[in-house]
Amino acid sequence: MLRAIGLVELTSIAKGIEAADAMVKTADVDILVSTPVCPGKYFVLVHGDVSAVESSIRAGVRVGKEYVIDEFILPNVHPSVYPAITSTVEITEINALGVMEAFSIASMIIAADSALKAADVEAIELRLGTGIGGKSFFTMTGDVAAVNAAVEAGAQNVIEKGLLVEKVVIPSPSKKLMKSLL
Repeated sequence: MLRAIGLVELTSIAKGIEAADAMVKTADVDILVSTPVCPGKYFVLVHGDVSAVESSIRAGVRVGKEYVIDEFILPNVHPSVYPAITSTVEITEINALGVMEAFSIASMIIAADSALKAADVEAIELRLGTGIGGKSFFTMTGDVAAVNAAVEAGAQNVIEKGLLVEKVVIPSPSKKLMKSLL
């Protein structure tokens, strides 16, 4: 079980790789994802004990310097966040569909965690940067009221940072659309 996760998002691939190395050398953390994303950004997502993640993120920010776009530490991450990132969520039916889209990878992970904690919804996918111009999005399902509440709660932090592209709730998505989402 993941205890805490942390992320450093950078504008330089070279600095991102260097930061990833410093992060795992500084503290006892494991890399969940360390990869370049469009348009030439790089992000490192680690997990471990809270204090180790905190030390690791500080090291990544120190090495990344002016190339750091965003960073976070989530000490009590919702258990559905990681399966959503790795697309290993098993959903058989979509009731209402919620979608949040952001310019930042870090802000969308925080938004997904907040949404999942705010209401009784299930994660579908948390897509981070690859193939979508460095943006990110999170999809979720549940009853209409829960999805509305989750989307509003999740989008709040992203709105405050000025990084929200859009958020939508589709009450009864088409069966044809559902096939492409599952």
